[in-house]
This record gives sequence, structure tokens and C-alpha cells, in this order.
Amino acid sequence: MRSTPPEDDAPSPTRTEIDAAMSAARVFVGVCAQSVASVEDRVTLPQLRVLVMVANKGPQNLASVAQTLGVHPSNATRRCDKLVDAGLLHRSEDPADRRNLILQLTRAGRQLVGEMTAQRRAAIEDVLDKMPAPLRRDLVLALVAFAQAAGELSASEAWSLGWSSEQPNGSSQVPSSTPCG
Repeated sequence: MRSTPPEDDAPSPTRTEIDAAMSAARVFVGVCAQSVASVEDRVTLPQLRVLVMVANKGPQNLASVAQTLGVHPSNATRRCDKLVDAGLLHRSEDPADRRNLILQLTRAGRQLVGEMTAQRRAAIEDVLDKMPAPLRRDLVLALVAFAQAAGELSASEAWSLGWSSEQPNGSSQVPSSTPCG
């Protein structure tokens, strides 16, 4: 999905529209915060970012982890070392280049990311379940249009960049080859 240019004669958003979007944003932030809190007794937020990125992108090397997170390679190494020690990340030599280390989620790492994603999906489902079905259908159109206007990426692009734990085919399953926030 790409941003669409505004219509030349379209009226500016009203205060009511802006307030409604702000209210919905608070709900989404709250849902995300609760899902992160559900695992914060096991990992820090920076460590969770590593797990979600590796889960979404698949096996990574330390340089790509550092680059994607925008941190110095030594910071990425320390984060990954702690995740390896915790049994959430597996580190091995790259058969194609023995100087390169490959990072993959362990079963426990996939389970942790899956639990967080499932908690987030359940919270969103609970909210949507309280809405009348016709309004939910309208909400889909409105949220897709909102995401497009914001320049949100397609599902497959978001998944490949680590911004979503949803596979592009719509499956809620965490990719086994190794998944927000």
C-alpha cells in the first residue's frame, strides 16, 4: 500500500475526525503495551525487538541485526549474547562463511514471540467483538484507507521488514524459519 495524494477539493480533517483517530491510536498503543508487558518479565524491550526482527526476517547475522536496529555492533552482540544465554536465540557459524555468525530463534524464542502476538490479537478481537458487525466492516475500509494515506507498506513488505508478525498470506502463525510493536 502506498500513500495516495489528497483530493484537491477535499475538506481538511475535522477536529472530531482527528480526535477519533487519536482515541483509536491510544487503544492500539495500549494493546501493544499490554502485549509487550506480557513478556517483559522474560526479556527487555531491546531484546524483544531483536526476537521480533529475527522472527519476521528469518535467520540474521549480527551485522544485519545491528544495522536494522540502528545500534553499534557491540550493542547488538551484547543483546544477542543475553538472548542466547536465555535460550531464546541460537547462534551458529554460517556454512558459507565461517567468519559470519547466524542467529535464529529457538523453539522458546518462537513461543515467546507467538505468545505476545496471540495476546495482541486476542485483545484486538475482544475490542472488535464489542462492535456491531456492520461497523466492523466499515472499520476495515477506514483502517485500510488510513494505512494507505500514511504510506503503510503492503502486508508482504511489512512482514519482510519485521514490522508485522503476520505472514503475507494472512496466517496468524509465527514463521517457523524465523517474527511488533
